[in-house]
Amino acid sequence: MNRKLFKSVIAAGAVAMICACGDEATSNKVIDPNSVVDPGIIDNPYSSGGMIDPGNPGNTQNPGDVQNPVSSAAGVTDPTNPGDTQNPTSSADGTNPFDPTSSAGVEPVVSSSSGNTSPELGPDGFPTLESYGAPSAEYTKDISATAKRGWNTRYWDACKPHCSWLKESAMDSTRADTSSNEAFLADFGTARNCNIHDVEVPTFTLGDVSKAWFGYNGTRSACGDEKEKGVFTCTDMAPIAVNDTLSYAYVAGTADSKCGKCYHLQYDGHFANEMENNPPRETHKALKGKHMIVMASNIGMDVAGGNPNLPAGQFDLMVPGGGVGAFDALTTQVKKGSDFNWGAGFGGFLTECQNQLGYDATLVEYQTCIKGMCDAAFGDAGLPNLLRGCHWFADWYMAADNPTYYIEEVECPQYLIDHYMSRYNTSLENNFKKVTDWSTFKEGDVLDTLHCWKAGEAPPENGWQNPSAGCDVQ
Repeated sequence: MNRKLFKSVIAAGAVAMICACGDEATSNKVIDPNSVVDPGIIDNPYSSGGMIDPGNPGNTQNPGDVQNPVSSAAGVTDPTNPGDTQNPTSSADGTNPFDPTSSAGVEPVVSSSSGNTSPELGPDGFPTLESYGAPSAEYTKDISATAKRGWNTRYWDACKPHCSWLKESAMDSTRADTSSNEAFLADFGTARNCNIHDVEVPTFTLGDVSKAWFGYNGTRSACGDEKEKGVFTCTDMAPIAVNDTLSYAYVAGTADSKCGKCYHLQYDGHFANEMENNPPRETHKALKGKHMIVMASNIGMDVAGGNPNLPAGQFDLMVPGGGVGAFDALTTQVKKGSDFNWGAGFGGFLTECQNQLGYDATLVEYQTCIKGMCDAAFGDAGLPNLLRGCHWFADWYMAADNPTYYIEEVECPQYLIDHYMSRYNTSLENNFKKVTDWSTFKEGDVLDTLHCWKAGEAPPENGWQNPSAGCDVQ
């Protein structure tokens, strides 16, 4: 939907709200869902979310992806083993609206599982897993007898997540329900996003409100023209190990999944393009029996293609070092020299290590190679979650290349919910003034707000008979 059409939609819709006065970021008012629109987002079958903002394309993904033992997350086909062509997707996460801080150091929402009112923070500023209590036994039960199978690819492009955008229309069944505030929050609202310094910022603000129309704009992704001024995936969405056999992570889900849904994956020691003359590697076998609970923070309309023997399809795992993709924001956030080796754009560090070591190297050789690349990329970046998540891929995930799993939908653990939900956009409305450059937003900064009204509802001091919409600066 282009901007002109977006304005027409807003002008035509009944915008039943008046922004609250003052600096409060939350409100109990409910707005007409027709006024909640992602500006500039259009359907694109190759978008990581199926939706792509022109001028902010996010990441793309090629359909029909199947595992290639040579190419990890694909996108690049090995001439000796063709057939793998996967592009990853786009991403998200952040902080407390009344005490903005780095996503690496924010105090999370109270954990319902542990009952803690102030979960303990670890030395890196990340909430300790212990503060959430013991994980549910459902997360590690054997589901191999009844569950369907699927497989993982991987990426970390650092783009604003698909699930950080509001629903564009009633036809969009993947993102949060905007029919009411209660429905919006039941879907966990919008996924967090952060600025270049990993400080959470709103996922949407007031748009360019004028006398002609009134509505919201999504904060713009760093994967578009905004670059440093735009928003990124919050780094605390990197995978984290709960213990030796259970981890939590975020993924780009299939077109049949939905933002904010969670899934239990049980790894089976195989991989997606396995054949008699192409058996599982040591890495796949080492991952067998482990479990992961993943939450969809992106939706890839083409993520589920490829292998008819794996009807549950594919999840694109968000992991630092997994490949920067086609619409890379990571190298904007983590500045290195132009000759720095980020590995394969689709496949990342593992694919680069396979190119160096061959495709039958030992687990230890792959782990050593990958962690060396992790240290070079993130060791001095000041973003410890990226380094942690990159090492996790080598140490917990066993450097497995597109492994297969059994899959079932489950209730989300509180840890993933807390790191998913926007802490600014806690309702369907806000009065945050539009910001065009988020890079200057620092911990503790207060957002500018506006007092707005729709046409015909101007406050008395502006003339009760005034038919125009508008805003006053607070």
